This record gives sequence, C-alpha cells and structure tokens, in this order.
Amino acid sequence: MNYAVIFAGGVGKRMNTKDRPKQFLEVNGKPILVHTVEHFERHPEIDGICVVCLEEWIDYCKALFCRFNIKKVRWIVSGGETAIKSQYNGLRAICSSIDVTADDIVLIHDGVRPLINFDVISNCINGVREFGSAIVVAPAIETIAIENSEGYISRVIPRSDCVLARAPQCFYLENIWSAHVEARRNNDDSYIDSVSLMLAYGHRVHTVLGPMENIKVTTPSDYYICSGLLDAKKAEQKKEC
Repeated sequence: MNYAVIFAGGVGKRMNTKDRPKQFLEVNGKPILVHTVEHFERHPEIDGICVVCLEEWIDYCKALFCRFNIKKVRWIVSGGETAIKSQYNGLRAICSSIDVTADDIVLIHDGVRPLINFDVISNCINGVREFGSAIVVAPAIETIAIENSEGYISRVIPRSDCVLARAPQCFYLENIWSAHVEARRNNDDSYIDSVSLMLAYGHRVHTVLGPMENIKVTTPSDYYICSGLLDAKKAEQKKEC
C-alpha cells in the first residue's frame, strides 16, 4: 500500500495573509491545498491520504474535500509546532490505524507545493522500491556560498555538487516511523525535514529528479509564480483537447 502525508499546518507568516493561511488561498478557483491533494487523489497507486492541518481549520478542510469530491483523504489531523512534528502526527495517524507491512510506502509532501505531476509520484514510488528511499530534487542553478559568522564568504560550493531538496520525500513507512519514534525517545526535534532525520538515524536517501517548477509557495512572489504556471498548464491542456 502507498500513502501520502500532506502537511498543511503552517500559518504562512511570510505570505502576509490576514484572513486565512496560505494553503487555503485560491488559484484558478481552487485552494492551493486542493491543487496539491488532487495529484495524489488521481494517482492510481496512492491508496490513502493523511492531511495534517491547523486544528481550527480541520472542519474547513473536510468541507473542501467534500466540495471537490476528494475521496482518498482518510485522516485529517492537527499539526505540530514544526514541520517535523506535523509529519510525526500524520505518520502516527496512519500507523495507529493500519497494520504496517514491509512493503508500505509513504510520500511526505508540502501542502503548498502544488506543481508536481503524475510522473513525480510514480518515480518516487519506484525510487523507494528500488533504492529504499526517494527525495525529489532539482538542479542548483545559482552559485551556493557558505557565509561565516562575521559576514564573509568562507566557501563556494560548485553547483555541480548541489541539488535543491524538494518534495515529496518518500520512504518505507516502517523506516520513517521508526526514525521518528527514536528521535522523540531521544527528545531530538531539531530536524528540518524527513531527509535530515533519516540521515541522522543511519539511512541512505536516494535522489529523484523533479521539475524545476515544483516550488513551495511561501512568499507573495511564489504565489504569483504558481498562479502563472498553473494558468499556463491549463491553457496547454485546452490546446491538447
């Protein structure tokens, strides 16, 4: 079985929205979160979806999924203080309600990263089956430099050695859940994402190349870029029809 954990528990401070979190802002008549969830809803290899949401927006989420006829969302749970804690809550919901087997796979994805596609999801699932893990990346297209505490550049890293870590981040469910449990047992919640957690607990993480447009909507400029890309995709689909 293959599951998706989509975390949408942020408040979107950098977006400067006042009436709603960024994941509920509409693009082309749908909230960003719905655009994201629909990719997993429509993929035949995804068996169930867990959405991690702000507690006070859970009922709103339920109404949205009903409105847009989304059937695969089996769990909607409240988020944590950080992204990694939200992921833990989502994984706990799945693992507490199913018998996890060695073949179960989970794809962990940002609710505000709606520009993935069918192939990305397929490649992630296949990547876990072949390598035991899969994180979607994009090539680094700008120079990356390390700044020291005094404000000087201490090192410039060749672009050819770098990739941009994105999502989904995908693992065998029992492996990522065990790492989360161990981290909590050690009172260790310093990890920024699933990859850093898995590396810390001895797992290798394999890369899967994804599209450059697979951006995370964090700032107002991201929102307008996302809106423009979705408009372009919609126009392209009309031409094909």
